[in-house]
Amino acid sequence: MTAAASPPTHPLDDALVLGAVAPGQYTARTSTAYWNMVGPFGGITAATLLRAVLQHPQRLGDPLSLTVNYAGAIAEGEFTVQAVPVRTNRSTQHWTLSILQPGADGAPIVTTTATAVTAVRRETWSLPDTPMPETEGPEGLERVTRGMPVKWLDRYDLRPVSGALPVRWDGGSSDSSLSRLWMRDEPARPLDFCALTALADVFFPRVWLRRARQVPAGTVSLTVYFHASGEQLAATGSGHLLGQARAQEFRNGFFDQTVQLWNQGGTMLASSHQIVYYKE
Repeated sequence: MTAAASPPTHPLDDALVLGAVAPGQYTARTSTAYWNMVGPFGGITAATLLRAVLQHPQRLGDPLSLTVNYAGAIAEGEFTVQAVPVRTNRSTQHWTLSILQPGADGAPIVTTTATAVTAVRRETWSLPDTPMPETEGPEGLERVTRGMPVKWLDRYDLRPVSGALPVRWDGGSSDSSLSRLWMRDEPARPLDFCALTALADVFFPRVWLRRARQVPAGTVSLTVYFHASGEQLAATGSGHLLGQARAQEFRNGFFDQTVQLWNQGGTMLASSHQIVYYKE
């Protein structure tokens, strides 16, 4: 009798494979499925760093926050991830992380730095203060067209509700950078902390919406705050999330972007903030 073939691995899981070299040190490889213009999609880089924390044998609790600083592009090929728990308290654990690749002379160069906090959550008084906006569901909404120049977009099912990309790139100014869209992995995949991390970074640069001009832009620093427990992510399953993003200020080559992510039941799972470089 022929053994049944194993189901194919999801592209996200393929991209997040880490090989342990020593405690807190891992080898990884870039994924063509999540390639951006000049390097990996920033969300997959953040998710890879979080994976290193989650795999660490000394980890305490679940992710509470992750801040990633993109110092330089990661070149195609292998790289090293380092994750160090620098302090462990009763309820929180603090981490420093980095990604390194060999430079032209073979010496390791830091491409990315990060910090993370994991925590043991305890049941206490809780209240949502930013409710999910009332909007139509994802069913029937038109998806963002696949086959765009960057490969990572093919890895997401994105369905804009409002604030889609301009129809004409004519340099005309809009009134707001606010976008709302339904999102999930493509193909659909049960949600976990790494997938949620990457989803927090799927929005197009806010400057494109305000200017109707595709100026070069790239994230400099991204922070994700995790509000959900692992159980809440498991309950969300492979359903769509509603994401909302807007900028607060564009000034002298940099703008910020704040994001909220809710599941279809109205539970906020994560929020994020990032500072983005743009070139005029």
